Amino acid sequence: MCRWLAYTGSPILLDELLYEPEHSLIEQSRFARLGAETTNGDGYGLGLYEGDGDDPPTVVRSTIPAWSDLNLRELAGHFRSRLFFAHIRASTGSAVQQTNCHPFRYGRWLWMHNGAITDFARLKRDLVFAVDPELYPAIEGSTDSEVMFFLALTFGLRQDPPAAVERMVGFVEWTGRRYGVEHAVQMTVATSDGERVWSFRYSSQNRSRSLFYSTEVRTLRQLHPEVFALERLSDDARIVVSEPLRNLPGAWNEVPESTYIVTEHGMHEVCPFRPTSPP
Repeated sequence: MCRWLAYTGSPILLDELLYEPEHSLIEQSRFARLGAETTNGDGYGLGLYEGDGDDPPTVVRSTIPAWSDLNLRELAGHFRSRLFFAHIRASTGSAVQQTNCHPFRYGRWLWMHNGAITDFARLKRDLVFAVDPELYPAIEGSTDSEVMFFLALTFGLRQDPPAAVERMVGFVEWTGRRYGVEHAVQMTVATSDGERVWSFRYSSQNRSRSLFYSTEVRTLRQLHPEVFALERLSDDARIVVSEPLRNLPGAWNEVPESTYIVTEHGMHEVCPFRPTSPP
C-alpha cells in the first residue's frame, strides 16, 4: 500500500517531518512497520499550501523512490509550509508514473489515499462513468485513488467533505456488490481545502490500515521536555500519519475504525463515518 502524513500549523521546514524523526516518512519508505508492504518505493508526492490566499497548492511528484531522491532532500531543507501533504507510494497494480503519484489536486483541493478498491479493473468502467462530465477531463492518471477523488468531487466534496466521501464509498461498495465484490473498499484518506484537513479511516471488512493523529503540542512538551524538536512546533500544530514518526509515549492517538477527524486551528474533532449507498 502506501504511507502518508498531513501537517497543519505554523510554517515549518518539510525536513522537520520528512527526514528528522527517527521513523520519518523517508525512513518509512524503506522500512514501514505497520503497512501492508515494508517498502514504499514507487514514487512520492508533496502538496504544499503557501500563504493565505486562494491560490491552488503546489504539487511535486516523482517516480523516484523517496529515500534516494537528492532533489527531495534539497527541497525539504529549504521549503516551509503551514499545511502540507506528503505521500510515499507502493503501487497496487497501476503504472509507476508521475500522474499516478499522490497527492492529487483539483483547484484548491488535495487528496491522498492509502488502500485500494478491490477488483478495481472490473469496477472501473462503472465508477468512471459516474464522474461528473465537467470533472472527467481533469483525471490524469489510472489509479483507483484518483477515481475516488473525482467521485467525491462529483458527490459534493467542495460543499460537504464528510457527506461526499460517505457517498463515494457507499457508491463504490454498491457497485462492487453488483459485480460480486463483497469488500470493495480499503482506505485511509486525507483531503484539504487549504484551511482544514479531513482524514478518514474505513474498510468494508472493518479492518482498516493504520492511522494516527498527534497529541496537543503543549501536552507533549510537558510529557517530553527532552525532545527539542517540539519547541519548533507551534501550539496549534497537528499531524496525521499512517505510522508514528517518533516512539514517544502519549504522542500518538489511533484513529478509531470507521471514523474521520477534522483538523482546524489546532483542534481535532473525531466523528463517525457511515457510507451511504445510492437509493
